[in-house]
Amino acid sequence: MVMEIEFPRKLQLAYHAVCRPLCKRLDLPQTAFDILMFFGNNPKYRTARDVVEIRNIKANLVSVNVERLVREGYLERHSVAGDRRKMELLCTEKAKPVILEGRAVQQDFREKLLDGMEEETQRIFQRALKDMEHNIEEILKGAQ
Repeated sequence: MVMEIEFPRKLQLAYHAVCRPLCKRLDLPQTAFDILMFFGNNPKYRTARDVVEIRNIKANLVSVNVERLVREGYLERHSVAGDRRKMELLCTEKAKPVILEGRAVQQDFREKLLDGMEEETQRIFQRALKDMEHNIEEILKGAQ
């Protein structure tokens, strides 16, 4: 059980460690970088609420970092027709090279995670993840 508890924590620590040099060079906090990458990698999500719900980042942290990303020109706010309180957040041209660099860092991280793992083991691992995702969806359906 200890490994099961430690693994996600260590995974997050390792991811932040590989992102740190890019964040430092861009003068962006990790949370701001994570929010920008969330929108860059998931264009179907467009609101701060999406970040809070999907990424499970506290609303006040999202608010502060979204404000910074807007102020620095990485995100733009757009009104949502029919809901004057809701704002969509869209990545700007300035954000595109950052997102591309971030994706390269993420790809390198994935490769390092799988380093030394045989292809067959990787296929089994991917299949296990798909099976677990299906089971999670079934659990969530049953909990409603």
